[in-house]
Amino acid sequence: MTGPSLHNKVAIVTGAGMGMGAATALLFAEAGARVVVSDVNEAAGREVVARIEQAGGTALFHKSNVAVGAEVDQLVRATVECFGRLDVAVNNAAVTPDTRPLAELDEAEFDKVLAVDLKGVALCLRYQLAQMIRQGQGGSIVNIGSVSSFRPQPNNGAYVAAKHGVIGLTKVAALENGAHRIRVNAVAPGAIDTPMLRGALDAMGASEADFAAVLSLLGRFGEAREVAQASLWLASDLASYVTGTTINVDAGYANR
Repeated sequence: MTGPSLHNKVAIVTGAGMGMGAATALLFAEAGARVVVSDVNEAAGREVVARIEQAGGTALFHKSNVAVGAEVDQLVRATVECFGRLDVAVNNAAVTPDTRPLAELDEAEFDKVLAVDLKGVALCLRYQLAQMIRQGQGGSIVNIGSVSSFRPQPNNGAYVAAKHGVIGLTKVAALENGAHRIRVNAVAPGAIDTPMLRGALDAMGASEADFAAVLSLLGRFGEAREVAQASLWLASDLASYVTGTTINVDAGYANR
């Protein structure tokens, strides 16, 4: 019995310069996909491409800000121009959560989080779905939500709203595109050991030991590759009858 395969598939991964996005791009390449690495950080994105190529895979870097429709459109166009098609996408790009209670909401911060974490997913869906529909051969899209898609967190009003919205967008996209054989699902990570999480801990002056037992029934933070494994399964034909659903990769946190 073999594991999930993306052999001969073309995949876009947004926010792929580090953390879960980088782990996903690397894993997808291992599974046989030709991967378009998208990020606003060109140096980080090109480093991921270099790692894929050094391992014998095929990858392309394309700089894009998912909050700008024209840039997302160009990302999809560049993918098709280079590889001829688009089969899979993982919409992972996100910015650091806000840190204020709603009574002290900063409008600029709120707009930035919603622009990338929610509008960015909607724009990616818009152009990815249109391309897959034109091709007429189906496809698979995975949106990255969060445990904050289901459980509120204090001082994260914008992020919680955005991640709740990602699940709503996923369900609507699945409903609208099943007839096109395009599956749309989500992954909701919990406490995953990424630069974003480490930065949040540093800002609070906290450590993994302070929070691991609270945020995980397994008593540890997750690894970015563990989230990538869920995205790989959903993207692959092993999940051919799965759409409109969310897989929690959170060590049971949503059940607390």
